[in-house]
Amino acid sequence: VPEIMPEPIEEPKKSKKGQMAKGVACGIAGTILVGFVALNVVTKITGTKIYITNATAKTDSILDTKTVQKINELKAYTDMYYYDDVDDTELKDGLYEGMISGLGDKYSVYYNEEDYKQMHVSTTGQYYGIGAGLRQDPDTMVVSISKIYEGTPSDEAGLLADDVITSVDGTDATSMEVTELVKLIRGEEGTSVHLEVYRPSTGENLSFDVERKNVTLPSVSSQMLGDNIGYIHIDSFETETADQFEKAVAELDSEGMKALVLDVRYNGGGLVTAVVQILDDILPEGTVVYTEDKNGHRETYTSSGDTYMEYPLADQFDKPMVILVNGNSASAAEIFSGALQDYKVAKLVGTTTFGKGIVQTIFPLEDGDAVKLTTAKYFTPNGNYIHGVGIDPDIELEYEYLNPDGTEYDVKYDNQIQKAVEVLTEELSGK
Repeated sequence: VPEIMPEPIEEPKKSKKGQMAKGVACGIAGTILVGFVALNVVTKITGTKIYITNATAKTDSILDTKTVQKINELKAYTDMYYYDDVDDTELKDGLYEGMISGLGDKYSVYYNEEDYKQMHVSTTGQYYGIGAGLRQDPDTMVVSISKIYEGTPSDEAGLLADDVITSVDGTDATSMEVTELVKLIRGEEGTSVHLEVYRPSTGENLSFDVERKNVTLPSVSSQMLGDNIGYIHIDSFETETADQFEKAVAELDSEGMKALVLDVRYNGGGLVTAVVQILDDILPEGTVVYTEDKNGHRETYTSSGDTYMEYPLADQFDKPMVILVNGNSASAAEIFSGALQDYKVAKLVGTTTFGKGIVQTIFPLEDGDAVKLTTAKYFTPNGNYIHGVGIDPDIELEYEYLNPDGTEYDVKYDNQIQKAVEVLTEELSGK
């Protein structure tokens, strides 16, 4: 499941309906607790702030005399005998990474400054780039364009989905990791990147000079399925997701929507604040999720019960709903699905969710690096701890694509979407 980085460092603030966003995030990702961490420090936690004071390392510190001697001994051997040049910065990063990996928790990670900056993009959805999604074949390493976002520089330049990227600014891209390729494509706003691509549909080799712009990638898409049943797909829960969700609902409302299918299949998670904002538009007053840390401290997120949205025609959200889930619906997507299921305002259709019920928090370090640590467990409104278990759907249905021709994807051939439509149609007819 992909990891998502936090939104920018900020003090706790009021959400749009007065709920406190405490700076803790859930999901494959997290928001940030304010604070700085360094070697040989003592920390004092008060509320949501971490105060740091310089102090001598404790005698039981992992950096005791024997450990430091061993590190220096290992460094001496590498300097004398390692066959290639040694990069001291990378060795230090390896030390920090090793310390965090020693926790045995795959969700706790050390980030150097460059990686930390890159990961911010996933949470805000904003970056200076061209607005194209990329995919890489794990066997051939070929990188192709998976999606062109409407109105972005890649769309304006004429790039198309399935175009194969062969070089970026003269650098061969045919054997490069996609994460490294992305770093070459992104850059300073207003500059251009030169792309050489191969277009399989025509057999052409083409060149494009694409201007980098401040791009916001949508995390929400929507359409009307027919019979006045709306469909909203939430790809991840990011900074702008709640706003995009409300706009989608308003548009569907203006088209006469009577019921709604919400799709969080393959949604790897995101920001708990984004989830709470959306749930606040839907649920009555009460708890939507709560967390507990190792000291038993509980943090509760609630809905105000005010069922209004910021956009016209969406001032009452009382429509029948079905949520689509699968084994890749994780973390923040499970908070979302679990709350709607617990309140019995929506039925879940699909397969059991991923089962990630723990919270990660990002702590920025004073040198620009950061560490992400698992800091708490989270529970659904009914007190269900779903880590390693997941959430079972109300109607279990394995995915099957029903188009016998196997042509390009269409929702009308998606058996889980069609089951959701069937459930909602029956509910509407029963009213």
